[in-house]
Amino acid sequence: QVQLVESGGGLVQAGDSLRLSCAASGRTSDVYVMAWFRQPPGKEREFVATISRSGISTYYADSVKGRFTISRDNAKNTVYLQLNSLKPEDTAVYYCAARPLSVATTQREYDYWGQGTQVTVSS
Repeated sequence: QVQLVESGGGLVQAGDSLRLSCAASGRTSDVYVMAWFRQPPGKEREFVATISRSGISTYYADSVKGRFTISRDNAKNTVYLQLNSLKPEDTAVYYCAARPLSVATTQREYDYWGQGTQVTVSS
């Protein structure tokens, strides 16, 4: 079992930046593929970014490519999401997720989830 706890959300203005963190605990001797998803108000949860176990490979949704950066520190069991040039449409609850083995971009492929952190971007 792996427990995930997100932090770093908040209320910002358009154009601002935030850094989200996701700390893993529990069975962290295994290294997991990590991802970020988000759920805008009134919409389905959607893929944002994922990073391989080594951190070498990353994948992004087209809507965030060039603005968001996913990274990880395996020594700290933490994954990060740097959000730059934020837009009002980035407003959502951001969730961290984990799965073993290979990267994936659909939420049904992820086994572990955090509780989410709210990001609100005002215009």
